Amino acid sequence: MSMQHTITRSHHRQRLRLLAVMLSWGIGLGMMGSASAQSYPSKPIRWVVVAPAGSSLDVIARAMQDRLKDNLGQPIVIENKPQAGGTLGTNEVAKSAPDGYTWVMSYNGPLSFAPYLYPKLPYQPLKDLQPVMTTTSQPNVIAASAQLPANTMREAVALLKTSPGKYNFASVGNGSSSHLTMEYIKAVTHTYAVHIPFNGSPPAVMATMSGETQFITSVPTVISPQVKQGRLKYLAVTSAQRYPLLPDVPTVAESGVPELKNFEALAWNGVLVAAGTPRAVVDRINSALNAALHDAAVKERLKAAGLDPIGGTPEQFAKLIHDESIKWAPIIQRSGARID
Repeated sequence: MSMQHTITRSHHRQRLRLLAVMLSWGIGLGMMGSASAQSYPSKPIRWVVVAPAGSSLDVIARAMQDRLKDNLGQPIVIENKPQAGGTLGTNEVAKSAPDGYTWVMSYNGPLSFAPYLYPKLPYQPLKDLQPVMTTTSQPNVIAASAQLPANTMREAVALLKTSPGKYNFASVGNGSSSHLTMEYIKAVTHTYAVHIPFNGSPPAVMATMSGETQFITSVPTVISPQVKQGRLKYLAVTSAQRYPLLPDVPTVAESGVPELKNFEALAWNGVLVAAGTPRAVVDRINSALNAALHDAAVKERLKAAGLDPIGGTPEQFAKLIHDESIKWAPIIQRSGARID
Protein backbone atom coordinates (compact mmCIF):
# COMPACT_ATOMS: atom_id res chain seq x y z
CA MET A 1 0.00 0.00 0.00
CA SER A 2 1.47 3.31 -1.01
CA MET A 3 2.13 6.16 1.38
CA GLN A 4 -0.26 8.33 -0.62
CA HIS A 5 -3.05 5.76 -0.27
CA THR A 6 -2.44 5.53 3.48
CA ILE A 7 -2.60 9.32 3.87
CA THR A 8 -5.77 9.45 1.79
CA ARG A 9 -7.44 6.77 3.92
CA SER A 10 -6.29 8.55 7.10
CA HIS A 11 -7.71 11.83 5.88
CA HIS A 12 -10.93 10.07 4.94
CA ARG A 13 -11.27 8.57 8.43
CA GLN A 14 -10.56 12.00 10.00
CA ARG A 15 -13.24 13.59 7.85
CA LEU A 16 -15.72 10.89 8.85
CA ARG A 17 -14.90 11.36 12.53
CA LEU A 18 -15.24 15.15 12.17
CA LEU A 19 -18.54 14.73 10.35
CA ALA A 20 -19.80 12.42 13.10
CA VAL A 21 -18.84 14.97 15.77
CA MET A 22 -20.52 17.78 13.83
CA LEU A 23 -23.66 15.71 13.38
CA SER A 24 -23.70 14.82 17.06
CA TRP A 25 -23.34 18.51 17.91
CA GLY A 26 -26.13 19.39 15.51
CA ILE A 27 -28.41 16.73 16.92
CA GLY A 28 -27.49 17.75 20.46
CA LEU A 29 -28.09 21.43 19.74
CA GLY A 30 -31.35 20.63 18.04
CA MET A 31 -32.47 18.60 21.05
CA MET A 32 -31.35 21.39 23.38
CA GLY A 33 -33.23 23.99 21.33
CA SER A 34 -36.32 21.79 21.27
CA ALA A 35 -36.07 21.15 24.99
CA SER A 36 -35.64 24.88 25.64
CA ALA A 37 -38.76 25.69 23.61
CA GLN A 38 -40.75 22.90 25.27
CA SER A 39 -39.80 24.02 28.77
CA TYR A 40 -40.50 27.72 28.05
CA PRO A 41 -41.63 29.47 30.15
CA SER A 42 -40.29 28.09 33.42
CA LYS A 43 -40.53 31.34 35.42
CA PRO A 44 -42.63 34.55 35.52
CA ILE A 45 -42.51 36.88 32.52
CA ARG A 46 -41.91 40.62 32.84
CA TRP A 47 -44.02 42.72 30.45
CA VAL A 48 -42.85 46.32 30.06
CA VAL A 49 -45.66 48.63 28.89
CA VAL A 50 -44.28 51.92 27.56
CA ALA A 51 -47.32 53.98 28.58
CA PRO A 52 -48.87 54.97 31.91
CA ALA A 53 -51.44 53.00 33.87
CA GLY A 54 -54.91 53.50 32.40
CA SER A 55 -53.61 54.23 28.88
CA SER A 56 -54.79 52.22 25.88
CA LEU A 57 -51.55 50.17 25.91
CA ASP A 58 -52.08 49.40 29.58
CA VAL A 59 -55.69 48.40 28.92
CA ILE A 60 -54.53 45.95 26.23
CA ALA A 61 -51.90 44.32 28.43
CA ARG A 62 -54.20 43.97 31.44
CA ALA A 63 -57.05 42.66 29.30
CA MET A 64 -54.76 39.88 28.04
CA GLN A 65 -52.85 39.24 31.28
CA ASP A 66 -55.01 36.46 32.75
CA ARG A 67 -55.49 34.62 29.46
CA LEU A 68 -51.72 34.68 28.88
CA LYS A 69 -51.14 33.23 32.34
CA ASP A 70 -53.59 30.43 31.49
CA ASN A 71 -51.90 29.78 28.13
CA LEU A 72 -48.30 29.92 29.34
CA GLY A 73 -48.68 28.63 32.88
CA GLN A 74 -46.63 31.46 34.39
CA PRO A 75 -47.52 34.87 35.89
CA ILE A 76 -47.23 37.89 33.60
CA VAL A 77 -45.91 40.84 35.61
CA ILE A 78 -46.81 44.19 33.99
CA GLU A 79 -44.50 47.16 34.54
CA ASN A 80 -45.40 50.63 33.22
CA LYS A 81 -42.47 52.67 31.83
CA PRO A 82 -43.84 55.65 29.90
CA GLN A 83 -40.74 57.85 30.21
CA ALA A 84 -39.06 59.47 27.19
CA GLY A 85 -42.01 58.88 24.91
CA GLY A 86 -41.78 55.13 25.40
CA THR A 87 -38.19 54.91 24.18
CA LEU A 88 -36.80 54.20 27.65
CA GLY A 89 -38.79 51.00 28.16
CA THR A 90 -38.34 49.96 24.53
CA ASN A 91 -34.58 50.34 24.83
CA GLU A 92 -34.52 48.44 28.13
CA VAL A 93 -36.10 45.40 26.48
CA ALA A 94 -33.85 45.76 23.42
CA LYS A 95 -30.87 45.44 25.80
CA SER A 96 -32.37 42.58 27.85
CA ALA A 97 -31.37 38.90 27.70
CA PRO A 98 -32.74 37.27 24.51
CA ASP A 99 -34.54 34.50 26.38
CA GLY A 100 -38.21 35.49 26.01
CA TYR A 101 -38.69 36.44 29.67
CA THR A 102 -38.83 40.20 29.05
CA TRP A 103 -41.45 41.59 26.65
CA VAL A 104 -42.27 45.13 25.65
CA MET A 105 -45.63 46.53 24.58
CA SER A 106 -44.61 49.40 22.32
CA TYR A 107 -46.20 51.45 19.56
CA ASN A 108 -45.53 53.43 16.39
CA GLY A 109 -43.79 56.27 18.27
CA PRO A 110 -40.79 54.37 19.67
CA LEU A 111 -40.75 51.88 16.77
CA SER A 112 -41.27 53.88 13.56
CA PHE A 113 -41.07 57.58 14.48
CA ALA A 114 -38.25 57.65 17.04
CA PRO A 115 -35.34 56.95 14.65
CA TYR A 116 -36.12 60.28 12.94
CA LEU A 117 -37.01 62.25 16.09
CA TYR A 118 -34.12 61.42 18.42
CA PRO A 119 -30.59 62.36 17.31
CA LYS A 120 -29.08 59.68 19.59
CA LEU A 121 -31.65 56.91 19.85
CA PRO A 122 -29.88 54.10 21.76
CA TYR A 123 -31.50 51.24 19.79
CA GLN A 124 -32.42 50.33 16.23
CA PRO A 125 -35.97 48.95 16.26
CA LEU A 126 -35.61 46.14 13.72
CA LYS A 127 -31.99 45.34 14.57
CA ASP A 128 -32.14 45.25 18.37
CA LEU A 129 -35.71 43.99 18.78
CA GLN A 130 -37.61 40.96 17.51
CA PRO A 131 -41.25 41.75 16.65
CA VAL A 132 -43.64 39.09 17.96
CA MET A 133 -47.18 40.26 17.18
CA THR A 134 -49.24 43.35 16.39
CA THR A 135 -51.83 43.68 19.13
CA THR A 136 -54.29 46.43 18.15
CA SER A 137 -54.81 49.33 15.81
CA GLN A 138 -56.91 52.44 16.20
CA PRO A 139 -57.57 55.51 14.06
CA ASN A 140 -57.23 59.03 15.32
CA VAL A 141 -60.05 61.50 14.87
CA ILE A 142 -59.56 65.05 13.68
CA ALA A 143 -61.79 67.42 15.61
CA ALA A 144 -62.28 71.17 15.76
CA SER A 145 -63.47 73.71 18.29
CA ALA A 146 -67.20 74.31 18.20
CA GLN A 147 -66.62 77.92 17.10
CA LEU A 148 -64.54 77.09 14.00
CA PRO A 149 -66.35 78.11 10.77
CA ALA A 150 -65.76 74.67 9.22
CA ASN A 151 -67.79 71.50 9.65
CA THR A 152 -66.00 69.14 7.28
CA MET A 153 -62.42 68.24 6.46
CA ARG A 154 -62.79 69.88 3.05
CA GLU A 155 -63.91 73.16 4.64
CA ALA A 156 -61.06 72.96 7.17
CA VAL A 157 -58.44 72.52 4.44
CA ALA A 158 -59.96 75.49 2.57
CA LEU A 159 -59.58 77.62 5.71
CA LEU A 160 -55.94 76.62 6.08
CA LYS A 161 -55.24 77.39 2.42
CA THR A 162 -56.80 80.84 2.52
CA SER A 163 -55.32 81.83 5.89
CA PRO A 164 -51.94 80.12 6.36
CA GLY A 165 -50.63 80.53 9.89
CA LYS A 166 -53.90 81.90 11.29
CA TYR A 167 -54.98 78.64 12.91
CA ASN A 168 -53.37 76.44 15.56
CA PHE A 169 -53.62 72.73 16.14
CA ALA A 170 -53.09 70.94 19.44
CA SER A 171 -51.30 67.63 19.85
CA VAL A 172 -50.71 65.36 22.83
CA GLY A 173 -46.96 65.75 22.39
CA ASN A 174 -44.19 66.63 19.98
CA GLY A 175 -43.51 63.72 17.61
CA SER A 176 -46.67 61.82 18.59
CA SER A 177 -49.13 60.41 16.03
CA SER A 178 -51.44 63.20 17.21
CA HIS A 179 -48.83 65.69 15.99
CA LEU A 180 -47.59 63.91 12.87
CA THR A 181 -51.03 63.12 11.46
CA MET A 182 -51.67 66.85 11.04
CA GLU A 183 -48.17 67.34 9.67
CA TYR A 184 -48.99 64.70 7.05
CA ILE A 185 -52.15 66.58 6.07
CA LYS A 186 -50.26 69.87 5.92
CA ALA A 187 -47.56 68.31 3.73
CA VAL A 188 -49.84 66.79 1.10
CA THR A 189 -52.31 69.72 0.98
CA HIS A 190 -49.57 72.40 1.03
CA THR A 191 -51.20 74.19 3.94
CA TYR A 192 -49.88 75.65 7.17
CA ALA A 193 -51.15 75.68 10.74
CA VAL A 194 -49.18 76.32 13.92
CA HIS A 195 -48.42 73.27 16.04
CA ILE A 196 -49.01 73.68 19.79
CA PRO A 197 -47.79 70.58 21.67
CA PHE A 198 -49.19 69.68 25.09
CA ASN A 199 -48.18 67.12 27.68
CA GLY A 200 -50.95 64.59 27.13
CA SER A 201 -54.53 64.72 25.93
CA PRO A 202 -56.34 66.55 28.80
CA PRO A 203 -54.63 69.94 28.30
CA ALA A 204 -54.73 69.57 24.50
CA VAL A 205 -58.46 68.93 24.59
CA MET A 206 -59.03 71.82 26.98
CA ALA A 207 -57.08 74.20 24.72
CA THR A 208 -59.20 73.25 21.71
CA MET A 209 -62.47 73.53 23.61
CA SER A 210 -61.50 77.02 24.78
CA GLY A 211 -60.50 78.14 21.29
CA GLU A 212 -56.82 78.59 22.15
CA THR A 213 -56.24 76.00 19.43
CA GLN A 214 -58.73 75.31 16.65
CA PHE A 215 -57.91 71.71 15.74
CA ILE A 216 -56.90 68.58 17.58
CA THR A 217 -56.02 65.05 16.51
CA SER A 218 -56.36 62.30 19.09
CA VAL A 219 -57.82 58.85 19.70
CA PRO A 220 -61.65 58.71 19.63
CA THR A 221 -62.07 57.82 23.30
CA VAL A 222 -60.55 61.17 24.28
CA ILE A 223 -62.63 63.27 21.88
CA SER A 224 -66.03 61.54 21.93
CA PRO A 225 -67.26 62.80 25.33
CA GLN A 226 -66.55 66.41 24.32
CA VAL A 227 -68.34 66.01 21.00
CA LYS A 228 -71.41 64.62 22.77
CA GLN A 229 -71.47 67.74 24.97
CA GLY A 230 -71.14 70.05 21.94
CA ARG A 231 -67.70 71.36 22.95
CA LEU A 232 -65.89 69.87 19.95
CA LYS A 233 -66.98 68.60 16.54
CA TYR A 234 -65.71 65.76 14.42
CA LEU A 235 -64.18 66.53 11.05
CA ALA A 236 -62.90 63.07 10.05
CA VAL A 237 -61.37 59.78 11.12
CA THR A 238 -57.91 58.84 9.86
CA SER A 239 -58.56 55.20 8.92
CA ALA A 240 -58.93 54.09 5.30
CA GLN A 241 -62.48 52.87 5.99
CA ARG A 242 -65.08 54.30 8.32
CA TYR A 243 -64.56 53.48 11.98
CA PRO A 244 -67.25 51.04 13.19
CA LEU A 245 -67.67 52.88 16.50
CA LEU A 246 -68.22 56.21 14.66
CA PRO A 247 -69.96 55.12 11.45
CA ASP A 248 -71.36 58.58 10.71
CA VAL A 249 -67.97 60.30 10.73
CA PRO A 250 -66.36 60.34 7.25
CA THR A 251 -62.76 59.38 6.66
CA VAL A 252 -60.13 61.92 5.65
CA ALA A 253 -59.97 60.13 2.29
CA GLU A 254 -63.70 60.82 1.78
CA SER A 255 -63.25 64.57 2.28
CA GLY A 256 -63.21 65.35 -1.42
CA VAL A 257 -59.75 66.94 -1.18
CA PRO A 258 -57.82 65.36 -4.09
CA GLU A 259 -54.49 65.24 -2.23
CA LEU A 260 -56.10 63.22 0.59
CA LYS A 261 -57.84 60.53 -1.46
CA ASN A 262 -55.46 57.78 -0.28
CA PHE A 263 -54.92 59.09 3.24
CA GLU A 264 -54.56 56.70 6.17
CA ALA A 265 -52.85 57.18 9.54
CA LEU A 266 -53.34 54.68 12.35
CA ALA A 267 -52.15 54.37 15.93
CA TRP A 268 -50.89 50.78 16.30
CA ASN A 269 -48.99 48.78 18.87
CA GLY A 270 -47.50 45.36 19.48
CA VAL A 271 -45.28 43.05 21.50
CA LEU A 272 -41.53 42.62 20.97
CA VAL A 273 -38.63 40.83 22.64
CA ALA A 274 -34.87 41.24 22.39
CA ALA A 275 -33.28 40.35 19.06
CA GLY A 276 -31.64 36.93 19.18
CA THR A 277 -34.48 35.28 21.10
CA PRO A 278 -34.78 31.70 19.76
CA ARG A 279 -37.39 31.40 17.03
CA ALA A 280 -39.14 28.53 18.83
CA VAL A 281 -39.61 30.78 21.88
CA VAL A 282 -40.83 33.66 19.69
CA ASP A 283 -43.37 31.31 18.10
CA ARG A 284 -44.52 30.11 21.52
CA ILE A 285 -45.10 33.70 22.67
CA ASN A 286 -46.82 34.56 19.39
CA SER A 287 -49.18 31.61 19.74
CA ALA A 288 -50.08 32.57 23.31
CA LEU A 289 -50.60 36.23 22.38
CA ASN A 290 -52.85 35.38 19.43
CA ALA A 291 -54.94 33.04 21.56
CA ALA A 292 -55.33 35.65 24.31
CA LEU A 293 -56.09 38.47 21.88
CA HIS A 294 -58.89 36.51 20.23
CA ASP A 295 -60.45 35.32 23.46
CA ALA A 296 -64.09 36.47 23.40
CA ALA A 297 -63.92 38.33 26.71
CA VAL A 298 -60.65 40.06 25.77
CA LYS A 299 -62.00 41.13 22.36
CA GLU A 300 -65.11 42.55 24.00
CA ARG A 301 -63.04 44.54 26.49
CA LEU A 302 -60.78 45.92 23.76
CA LYS A 303 -63.62 46.88 21.46
CA ALA A 304 -65.30 48.70 24.36
CA ALA A 305 -62.12 50.77 24.57
CA GLY A 306 -62.26 51.49 20.83
CA LEU A 307 -59.38 49.14 20.01
CA ASP A 308 -59.38 46.80 17.01
CA PRO A 309 -57.62 43.45 17.72
CA ILE A 310 -55.16 42.55 14.95
CA GLY A 311 -52.85 39.62 15.81
CA GLY A 312 -50.81 37.82 13.15
CA THR A 313 -47.23 36.70 12.64
CA PRO A 314 -43.84 38.17 13.64
CA GLU A 315 -43.14 38.82 9.95
CA GLN A 316 -46.33 40.85 9.54
CA PHE A 317 -45.45 43.01 12.53
CA ALA A 318 -41.89 43.52 11.27
CA LYS A 319 -43.25 44.62 7.88
CA LEU A 320 -45.62 47.08 9.56
CA ILE A 321 -42.77 48.68 11.53
CA HIS A 322 -40.60 48.91 8.40
CA ASP A 323 -43.33 50.24 6.10
CA GLU A 324 -44.52 52.84 8.61
CA SER A 325 -40.95 54.01 9.16
CA ILE A 326 -40.53 54.58 5.41
CA LYS A 327 -43.91 56.33 5.19
CA TRP A 328 -43.37 58.76 8.07
CA ALA A 329 -39.67 59.60 7.66
CA PRO A 330 -40.20 62.41 5.10
CA ILE A 331 -43.15 63.82 7.07
CA ILE A 332 -41.07 64.01 10.26
CA GLN A 333 -38.10 65.51 8.44
CA ARG A 334 -40.32 68.11 6.75
CA SER A 335 -41.94 69.07 10.05
CA GLY A 336 -38.57 69.65 11.70
CA ALA A 337 -39.75 67.78 14.81
CA ARG A 338 -36.83 66.78 17.05
CA ILE A 339 -36.67 65.44 20.58
CA ASP A 340 -33.42 65.78 22.53
